[in-house]
Amino acid sequence: MNLTALPAFTDNYIWMLDDGQQALVVDPGDAAPVRDALQRMGLTLTAILLTHRHADHVGGISSLQNGRIPVYGPLSTAIPQVTHVVSDGDHVRWANRVFQVLATPGHTDEHLSYFWQDQTNPVNEVPLIFVGDTLFSAGCGRVFDGRIDQLYNSLMRISALPDATRVCAAHEYTTGNLRFPQTVEPLNPEVAQALQRCIALREEGRPTLPSSIARERLINPFLRCTQPNVLASVHAHGCEDTRPEAVFEALRTWKNNF
Repeated sequence: MNLTALPAFTDNYIWMLDDGQQALVVDPGDAAPVRDALQRMGLTLTAILLTHRHADHVGGISSLQNGRIPVYGPLSTAIPQVTHVVSDGDHVRWANRVFQVLATPGHTDEHLSYFWQDQTNPVNEVPLIFVGDTLFSAGCGRVFDGRIDQLYNSLMRISALPDATRVCAAHEYTTGNLRFPQTVEPLNPEVAQALQRCIALREEGRPTLPSSIARERLINPFLRCTQPNVLASVHAHGCEDTRPEAVFEALRTWKNNF
């Protein structure tokens, strides 16, 4: 199974899975990159997954669907093109794969993620999760109509997945995001190494994604709310509450104004 990040707009990725014949895409905000990839690779689009309702994630659906392709997504009046409403605990079957639907609200109230793991052959097939705008490499989404406690719980749920899980976020924010953990944990060598790696990848025109759960636990301050260096930094920034949820909220507020 092939995983491809299709660039869209200025920094979006539309994720595409294909088996050499049929393809699935996630959050097609723009139809053109999908059509180009399908034609270039000789693929037939057979399913669309949606994480949430924002226009840069759903804008290309109508043009791609033509009333024939199943569209899986959350219940929202903003995305009437959804043909199969799914929610937490549901499963989406496609090309002999079964995706587990995870409710990951916070960025928006209806946000979903899609996790896949091959239980029969875990050595040869690395798990993956499509996280939309909930988790970014070295960062996380802003809170729009969701709540900060929802976002914290969603990130904790994602961070509990297997270390090797590929994290397929919807935006190429990594290099810019890494400036924040550099400030929060200036002595974290993993952050410095990650920044060098990402700069090199972008100079080559390559995506910095997917990341992995293991990597994010090392570099992403929003997943490191119990680490002494993060606690000290947040305390110096005015947060005296050491509860992980409070540290997370302080980090998100800090990042909003960073």
